[in-house]
Amino acid sequence: MSKRGVVNLSFGMIFSIVMIIIFLTFAFYAIQKFLSIQNTAQAGKFVNDLQNDIDRMWKSSQGEQEQEYTIQGKVRYICFVDYEFSKRGEKENFYDELNQVYYGEENLFFYPVGSGEGFDSAALRHVDIEKTTEIDNPLCFENINGKISFTIKKDFNEALVTISE
Repeated sequence: MSKRGVVNLSFGMIFSIVMIIIFLTFAFYAIQKFLSIQNTAQAGKFVNDLQNDIDRMWKSSQGEQEQEYTIQGKVRYICFVDYEFSKRGEKENFYDELNQVYYGEENLFFYPVGSGEGFDSAALRHVDIEKTTEIDNPLCFENINGKISFTIKKDFNEALVTISE
C-alpha cells in the first residue's frame, strides 16, 4: 500500500468550485453597486426635500423653520458656498476642495468631495447665497448620526430665502 495522499478531483468538481467562486464574486460586486445606488438616491432625496422646503418658504410672505434631514453616513458636512466671493470663516479650508465640483451654478456641496457618490453638488433655486454666506463662506452643517439640521427663513419684503444655523 502506498502512503501518499492522492487527491483525485474530477473535472466536474473543479468546474463547480470555480463557478461558486465566480458567483460569490459577482454577488459581492452587485451588492456593493446596489448600496452605492442607494447612497446616491439618498443624496438626491435630500436635495429634493430641501428644495421643496425652500420653495415652500419662498412662496410665503415670511417665516422661519428649523429643518432636520437624513443623509448618508459618508457625507460629513453639507456646505453652502458662494464662489463669487472669497473664502472666510471656520471652514474656509473646504473652499478650494469643494471648487473641484463647482461647474458654475452650484451652491450646495457634499463634503468630503466624492461622499455623495456621483452627486457631489447641486444648484438650489430661490436661495440668497450671498446673504447666507456673508459671515462663513462656505457655511457648513455637520452630519451628526445621519442627521443634518439648519434653519430656513425669509423676512417680510425679501425676495429670496436664507439658510442659517
